Amino acid sequence: MALNAFANVFRIAELRSRLAYTLALLAVYRIGIFINTPGVDRSAMNAFMDAQKQSGGLVSLFNLFSGGALEQMSIFGLGIMPYVSASIIMQLLAVVVPSLERLQKEGAGGRQKINQYTRYGTIALSIVQGIGISRWLASLGRSDGGQSGFNQVVVPDDSVWFTFMTVVSLTAGTAFIMWLGERITERGIGNGISLIIFAGIVAGLLPGAKQLLDLTRQDVISVAEVLALVVFMLIIIAAVVYVERGMRRIPIQYAKRMAGRRMFAGQATYFPMKVNTSGVIPPIFAGAVLSFPATLGTWFPFLQGFQRAIEGNLWIYNGLFVVMVIFFAYFYTALTFRPDDVADNIKKQGGYIPGIRPGRQTAEFIERVLNRLTFGGAIYLSVVCVIPSVISGLLGVRFTFGGTALLIVVGVALDTVQQIEGHLISRNYEGFAGPRGPRIRGRVRVAA
Repeated sequence: MALNAFANVFRIAELRSRLAYTLALLAVYRIGIFINTPGVDRSAMNAFMDAQKQSGGLVSLFNLFSGGALEQMSIFGLGIMPYVSASIIMQLLAVVVPSLERLQKEGAGGRQKINQYTRYGTIALSIVQGIGISRWLASLGRSDGGQSGFNQVVVPDDSVWFTFMTVVSLTAGTAFIMWLGERITERGIGNGISLIIFAGIVAGLLPGAKQLLDLTRQDVISVAEVLALVVFMLIIIAAVVYVERGMRRIPIQYAKRMAGRRMFAGQATYFPMKVNTSGVIPPIFAGAVLSFPATLGTWFPFLQGFQRAIEGNLWIYNGLFVVMVIFFAYFYTALTFRPDDVADNIKKQGGYIPGIRPGRQTAEFIERVLNRLTFGGAIYLSVVCVIPSVISGLLGVRFTFGGTALLIVVGVALDTVQQIEGHLISRNYEGFAGPRGPRIRGRVRVAA
């Protein structure tokens, strides 16, 4: 049954071409990972990243999200994070700038204009971060820079020309990744930006598994500890799938209505509200914000203490990460879900929530339920992202595939499968779960 459902994917010409297009662009992205920026000694950079993998820290996390591009000092070294940061800034500005708020309400034309501003912001942030990375690379091996024990020079010839070429290469690489993501979203399957992050993380699965195998052979950790870690990760995956499918169904009752000369009886339906409304956006946004001190600390000496604190202390980093995840869960939900608009639409269609007056009271009820769901979703995101790294820290193993990466991989995979199943069902094909199985979106009832 599962094989037949999977085979149905290749029976639809449009879906087949979309999948091929997506895989082709992701392959282009992975090939670009191995094109390094000029003027960098790759062997010295690999030695530095190996030392970072042993000690952990923020640099290893950036390398994971970039799919190993930072380790290779590739032209894709900045990854897609400048675009994510620019999106955060634009959404913040849309709250306080009336002209941007009006653009958001103008439909497709307004969103296109905001996307254009986001692209400009991405280029600007890439230039700023490119300058910071070029200076950081030049300092490796010439001064300890807080990294004692590393004495190899990463940049043999430090000059203005090296800084210029590094900034141009990294900025062009980020712009190209942004273009790839937009093309995947438009002509492929799934969200392009999320799939690029997904591809970079999945690429680290085999090296991470090999690292655990090597540690087991060296008797650093026991086989029982590895099995316990694998079982724990499987439990986390099951919990992520369960919560991502979970929703609160608010009952909606529609009154009788006349259509021409016919009387239609009232209907009872429901309004679904996901437990995790914000998806994987809060962890991605939190990781992008925490990348700012690493860049600014290169320029401003008073930020270097804070930079070393979050890079060298796992508890400080996790604490800040949890606070930002909770903040962005509420912030992103408030931007994308407006209870007043939902209540107004229900009222215009002649519907009401049993026991709740239409209009303002309905909006307040929906907002109250949404706040409870968002709090539960934010706690769930924080636990999933932090607990695996804490467990691996207690075991003394720097397992690169942590909670944030796991959440992003599972969340993006579910969203992509939902889109594929939507194409199958719209053409009278069975979904992945078969004719009697549940849809990927799920029917799990989770109370707020």
